[in-house]
Amino acid sequence: MTITSDTSNPAASNSSSKVAAKAVHVTKTYGSGEAQVNALDDVTIDFHHGEFTAIMGPSGSGKSTLLHCIAGLDRASGGEVWIGETDITRLSEKKLTLVRRERIGFIFQSFNLLPTLSAKENIELPQKLAKGKSDKAFTEKIVNILGIKDRLSHKPSELSGGQQQRVAVARALARQPEIVFADEPTGNLDSKSGTEVLKFMRNAVDEFKQTIIMVTHDATAAAYADRVVFLKDGKIVNEMREPDASSILDYIKSLG
Repeated sequence: MTITSDTSNPAASNSSSKVAAKAVHVTKTYGSGEAQVNALDDVTIDFHHGEFTAIMGPSGSGKSTLLHCIAGLDRASGGEVWIGETDITRLSEKKLTLVRRERIGFIFQSFNLLPTLSAKENIELPQKLAKGKSDKAFTEKIVNILGIKDRLSHKPSELSGGQQQRVAVARALARQPEIVFADEPTGNLDSKSGTEVLKFMRNAVDEFKQTIIMVTHDATAAAYADRVVFLKDGKIVNEMREPDASSILDYIKSLG
């Protein structure tokens, strides 16, 4: 476990690996005048290909806002956000939608499965929307690893919370996106189901070289990542590599 001590730009990486996504001097404000809230304050950070990053911080620190801006779900007020070689802050809404559809996978706390579709149809939906070729062998491998092969004909209402989230994970990974964004992916799961999902996400990075950025408030969940980035008051204040749950929890407590 290594804690970065240079807080001037603690998330600047010395890695020579390919940058999958990055934020450059990103700001995000809501409201105006006395009611203005600075959710992100001059954030610069790189996320490298094949790396699992967790974003943590106290309530209101800006962690979900950062994820949403990098994922193109929300527009930054200032600065640049890049997915690979594409500056998404300069894209029209139509082109931004295509980037999200064709290059990004999402896993949400609320699962976001379509209730009228079967598990199989939910998994295949992003591929059909993107009009890309599906790798059936790869999808089958993911389904088998996640243990949902015998649940593919079931609708979400017929699945447990853990099974629904495993379907959501399969949906995000099946088309092999450049990057997967996960917002509190274990927040609605019991500890056993949450552990299973986290282990698979960890395996996706190790075996498939997937890039994952996850927001979580759970130190145990964050310990599955390669590094943890800490925010406070809209600023990145530190990062931790090779994290363990105890060290993460201690540092989060120190942020207040």
